[in-house]
Amino acid sequence: MLNIVQIPVLTDNYSYLLHDPVSLETAAVDPALAQPVLDELAKRGWQLTYIFNTHHHHDHVGGNLELKAKTACQIIGPAADKHRIPGIDRCVSDRDVVMMGGYSAQVLETHGHTSGHIVYYFASENALFCGDTLFVMGCGRLFDGTIGQLWQSLQKLQTLPAATRIYCAHEYTQNNGRFALTLEPQNPALQEKMAWVNQLRANGQPTVPSTIAEELATNPFMRTDSVELQTSLGLVGKSSLDIFTAMRALKDRF
Repeated sequence: MLNIVQIPVLTDNYSYLLHDPVSLETAAVDPALAQPVLDELAKRGWQLTYIFNTHHHHDHVGGNLELKAKTACQIIGPAADKHRIPGIDRCVSDRDVVMMGGYSAQVLETHGHTSGHIVYYFASENALFCGDTLFVMGCGRLFDGTIGQLWQSLQKLQTLPAATRIYCAHEYTQNNGRFALTLEPQNPALQEKMAWVNQLRANGQPTVPSTIAEELATNPFMRTDSVELQTSLGLVGKSSLDIFTAMRALKDRF
């Protein structure tokens, strides 16, 4: 089984270590800082083989060059963003496959948050490393991508199997849930999820990962067909893209 280690960094980021116990290959996903990754590697006696970057923002690639210098790892990242990924060795695009030991990840392009965002989907492990495209009960804000791209990206992700675990790159869940409740206050799944989230955060525990099934039940950005949500927005019967666009703009000001 693929070992997955979640590393809290900065104020609210998560980097991840993935380790194949057979081949002993190890990958770091979106290392914001090098030292926390190096500390975790040393603690476990693992050697870093790869870095998997989802996009170019500094809180996802800040550790790239130091980790590469100290471990000689290979850096893999989006072809569409290659000029902004420090130390990139291999460029990947939609539907490419990345191997790590005995495990394979399909690359999916999920532009929107940035113009060159990708995610890594390990189907055999029901694991999705989605950077800043999808959060628990939320989605990334727009930087240099478009709202149409972000909408299409979430449409792509919500077709993944319901049991897929979502390993996103930020602990934004509590704020996202508060926003979701302004749109669907009567959603019982959302109410239950928020009670659980509040308890976890009160104890300093992470709320990540979630699952696609949980997101379909609670994430407003995946629930544009909800009549309660449409009514809250005053957009009953409008297109899904119009509803999504209005929600993203509201969330930016929340």
